[in-house]
Amino acid sequence: MSDSNAPLKMIDEAAVAAGVLRHDPYDYCYIDHALPERLKEEVLADAPTIPDRGSYALPDLVRGPKFDAVIQDLLSDRFRHLVEEKFDIDLSKRPPYIVMMGNTTGHYNEGYAHPDSKHKIITVLLGFSREWPHERGKLRILRSEDREDYAFEYPPEFGKMMMFRVCDHSWHGFLPQKAQRMSLQLCYVDSESYIRAEYVRHRVSAYVKSVPMLRRIVNLAPKRLPGAK
Repeated sequence: MSDSNAPLKMIDEAAVAAGVLRHDPYDYCYIDHALPERLKEEVLADAPTIPDRGSYALPDLVRGPKFDAVIQDLLSDRFRHLVEEKFDIDLSKRPPYIVMMGNTTGHYNEGYAHPDSKHKIITVLLGFSREWPHERGKLRILRSEDREDYAFEYPPEFGKMMMFRVCDHSWHGFLPQKAQRMSLQLCYVDSESYIRAEYVRHRVSAYVKSVPMLRRIVNLAPKRLPGAK
């Protein structure tokens, strides 16, 4: 981790600190410009290429120095302190991990409603899509398992940040939309063992998607069975 006293190089600390914590239907905060617009072109030029749908483990993605500077900010003690102050929580013993999404296919089972794993404490999302002109595909803060029962919509555009406290009713999801949908997910979790298991899972998934025959089989399978929790 970097020096907690070092200023953030890319993320707008004042914007994150000023973000309002909302409590309905659960604790969440939206920041419109966590990354300044002036950084957009140079950061996106250094962003990783994500070949397929789904999430990929950050350690497996090649990225340039400007994008990596954003990652270093996110993994810093200073950014963690901002999150801790926002949610009035101690995350010093909660290790972070990062995965990224690059594309969605528009399949019906993408974006299904879920509250997040019980191993996650706080989830932070940061958008890297150049633009999002679509009505569908925005992340919805949900009041229930119904994707139409939403309190807020978050477009996955460059610099826009969403963070929320994970609980048994922190439902969120999005309506299927075929598009380049680049976003990053930073999670503070309960153990290093969970991080190792998740990175292995994402690596296996990435390999399967790289093999055309296996990818076709996976795309035909439902991501979530009806009625499953």
